Amino acid sequence: MIEPVTVRTSEGELGELDLYLLAEGTHRRLHHVLGAHCIIDNDGNELGVSFAVWAPNARSIEVVATDGGRRESRQLDLVLGSGVWQGTLGDARSGDIYFFRITDSDGSVVDRSDPLAARSEVLPGRRSVVDLPGHPWADGNWLANRGKLLASAPMSTYEVHLGSWGRTLSTEGRFPTYRELAGPLADHVNAHGFSHVELLPVMEHPFYGSWGYQSTGYFSPTSRFGGPDDLKFMIDHLHREGIGVILDWVPSHFATDPDALVRFDGTHLYEHADPRQGHHPDWGSAIFNYGRNEVRAFLISSAISWLERYHADGLRVDAVASMLYLDYSRKAGEWVPNAEGGRENLDAVAFLREFNDAVHQEYPDVLTIAEESTAWPGVTTATNEGGLGFDLKWDMGWMHDTLEYVAREPLYRRWHHNELTFRSIYANTERFVLPLSHDEVVHGKGTLLTKQPGDAWQRFANLKTLFGYQWTTPGSPLLFMGGEMAVEREWNHEATLDWSLHDAPGHVGVRRWVAALNTLAKAEPAMWRLDESPDGFEWVIADDADQSVLAYLRFGNDHDRPLLVVANFTAEVRYDYRIGVPTAQRWVEVLNSDSAIFEGSGVGTSDPQVADVAGSHGRSHSLSLTLPPLAVVIIAPEV
Repeated sequence: MIEPVTVRTSEGELGELDLYLLAEGTHRRLHHVLGAHCIIDNDGNELGVSFAVWAPNARSIEVVATDGGRRESRQLDLVLGSGVWQGTLGDARSGDIYFFRITDSDGSVVDRSDPLAARSEVLPGRRSVVDLPGHPWADGNWLANRGKLLASAPMSTYEVHLGSWGRTLSTEGRFPTYRELAGPLADHVNAHGFSHVELLPVMEHPFYGSWGYQSTGYFSPTSRFGGPDDLKFMIDHLHREGIGVILDWVPSHFATDPDALVRFDGTHLYEHADPRQGHHPDWGSAIFNYGRNEVRAFLISSAISWLERYHADGLRVDAVASMLYLDYSRKAGEWVPNAEGGRENLDAVAFLREFNDAVHQEYPDVLTIAEESTAWPGVTTATNEGGLGFDLKWDMGWMHDTLEYVAREPLYRRWHHNELTFRSIYANTERFVLPLSHDEVVHGKGTLLTKQPGDAWQRFANLKTLFGYQWTTPGSPLLFMGGEMAVEREWNHEATLDWSLHDAPGHVGVRRWVAALNTLAKAEPAMWRLDESPDGFEWVIADDADQSVLAYLRFGNDHDRPLLVVANFTAEVRYDYRIGVPTAQRWVEVLNSDSAIFEGSGVGTSDPQVADVAGSHGRSHSLSLTLPPLAVVIIAPEV
């Protein structure tokens, strides 16, 4: 009998170079060689599964696999000097549930899921599953052009928690599947003009209430919504509909579930042993040991796996500030200074730079985004210039100041005008995302609509003014799901969005306004093209605190027409309000949040107006405008 020719996929072959790169901490694709990999022959027949796991302090490791009826196990062999254990189960197949039974350094026996599992058992099961990829990708055109799109089109992001976005009556209260979500999510995002969706972590996380931020599966999507091919289907569909996908990724800490990473081989393998370094006081989670080579390789391989296997267009790194500072949320005596006596986590800094370099070298057209809440310098500066190397940084200061301002009664806003103008001091120090995220509509904070003061009409008007300011200020806007519908109930991850408000009076006007802002940005490059340059923004009126009015110009390239943005943050109509403009052209209102189509009062300057030769605000010409109440108006030279 002729033995079949064994053909391994590009994954599953563990060589000397892999072991060297693992020990050095520079392996970027550990998911190709560790974990579980099907062995197939030339005809596509499965011949078994190879297993490999890093556990240098274990005494022995047994892999156990089952399909519910058949159960197979074997002792893995230690590759001397590497800390890696490997072996093959000839009768194992894709879809089998498996785990590692580890005899740890003190002789205790524990069962662990696979740190590099590509698939996880359906919860409440906690084991790993052998995965054989089978999704036929059809997004080649998107991948070939996504870099060009980033450079030539505006970016606006719709942040989504999958479990509560579509947990509707159509799914009878159960979780929706990735496949069920694909079409409706793409349709909704496109209807409102967003360029990207950002998914709260889809990495496996046993505790649903963590929203994914306490992960256990750094290579495995959560089984709540389906398997790996199902997630690929959803992302593929979004891409074919012209929508980019950003994934939240959490290297700042990990869940301490006893069957996962913590004390994996009986020792503090992935986390610091010293609780002053390895325990997170805010979340009760474990902190990765960024100074350990193999841990850095594990994390960077995790990042690359989501870009490679799932075609993600970006990674948003959660809680970067907690990584950068050794004393983050700690009192004196509760943290360990670095080798230079400082509070900076030098190992984490080095890791973040290595992460960004790896991603950008492997995928130059993919974004890395930092949620960094402090004034750490150079977050979006290149690593070879001393920065961390991210493409974008969330502007948490803008978010806090702006929400505090709009929550005030308009009568009192005059005394807090600087909460809107202060940002111009630092606006060009980084490349920013302007987030109104999930964190602002949970834990008793209310919704974006209920934060607004006044009666019902004023609350809707205030919210549209907030969005108008967000979309026209330098930076990329991000909005958490439900904000576009002006939902009235605070986000509850166990519930779903109140889709009954989709076309309800007041709410539909907000939806139309968000869609109009995204449409205008695509038509008017001045709204975004020079976001990162001081040449793209110019104050016209920054000091009218008494009337709570702002006016500024947005510029693009020489062939892009400028835009004049005027925001009136009071409920008073301002008649004959004079504003300086740089040219003598006819200027026309191109968007007004108080227009009837957005369910406003219809106040504004609808007719084109020739700029008056009477200069104002340091400009050679001026316009006399009627400013609608609680509204943003965008005006441009007539074409």
